[in-house]
Amino acid sequence: MKEERFGQFPRTTVDFSIVVPFFNEVDSIKPLYESIVKVMDVLGHSYEMVFVDDGSRDGSYKILREISDRDARVALIRLRRNFGQTAALKAGFDYTHGEIIISMDGDLQHDPTEIPQFINKILEGYDIVSGWRVDRKDAWLTRRIPSRIANRIMAKLSRVELHDFGTTFKAYRREVVTELQLYGDLHRFIPALASWQGANIAEIPIKNIQRKNGKSNYNISRTLRVLLDLISVKFLLDYSTRPLHFFGFFGVLGTATGFLSGLFLLIKHFYYHEDIMDNHGPLLFLTVVLLISGIQFLSIGLLGEMLARTYYESQNKPIYAVREIRPPRVRRAKREAQLGPLEESAEAVSAWRAGAPH
Repeated sequence: MKEERFGQFPRTTVDFSIVVPFFNEVDSIKPLYESIVKVMDVLGHSYEMVFVDDGSRDGSYKILREISDRDARVALIRLRRNFGQTAALKAGFDYTHGEIIISMDGDLQHDPTEIPQFINKILEGYDIVSGWRVDRKDAWLTRRIPSRIANRIMAKLSRVELHDFGTTFKAYRREVVTELQLYGDLHRFIPALASWQGANIAEIPIKNIQRKNGKSNYNISRTLRVLLDLISVKFLLDYSTRPLHFFGFFGVLGTATGFLSGLFLLIKHFYYHEDIMDNHGPLLFLTVVLLISGIQFLSIGLLGEMLARTYYESQNKPIYAVREIRPPRVRRAKREAQLGPLEESAEAVSAWRAGAPH
């Protein structure tokens, strides 16, 4: 496919892709679409909008289809049921063509007029730009406090210094986001997952507009799911290619502790002739538990190592991420002229060894 230049990057089809998932947002679709068009037309570059209907039941699909039929720049993806925001975003990412991808919510709480500042930040050389809702309009007890706690934990464990992981309003370089596999509610952790690939991540303040239409799908139970996903992400970031290092630590610790306590019990029994069951029954039970659990942890680690190798090798999936490749600029003919016959090379090496100081 022919490439053209836009700014600092090559592009294929369009410059920008706007991905918006919708779930029962019938009253927000048209105002959001009109706002996006007004902003993107001013920029003067090619763009597309990828709208994803995540199993809506309120007539959202009908409006989305009308917009898609009327505007050739709108791609519409209709999922068979409500798969959740992560799956909807992933579907949108998979069908984009832009070199810069901007994702946002479909509830009008994200202001499309802020899209240019995301693009400008990407053009400074960043791979991901995340929005930061500095002045949130959500309920303090059920939304803001749990979110602040979760964000601090996420930043600490993922080593990505962001204040707001939860917002969908983000911009990505295409090559970064399309290589990620997203499951569960992992869309919040895209910056953390991309950091494993060496992505440069920035954060910019954004407005958080009060929700006007529909009702939020967020509830307090989601905080627990976020924390469980955080454990998963932490493990993937640190131990996905070396699970034995994680499970092996607990395995060796349990086995070594059990061995030492067992040795203590043997000395007590054979040297001091004590009745182990009467005098040290709880310690004997603990010794057995430690030895068995230690062996189990080691076994899980070994199984994890085999699964990791199967995962990476079956898909030819590299365990590294390349940012740039600069191939050698020596032409083939010139390289062949530089290389003499193998016999001459062998003689030169022998002569060098003979004359080299020992």
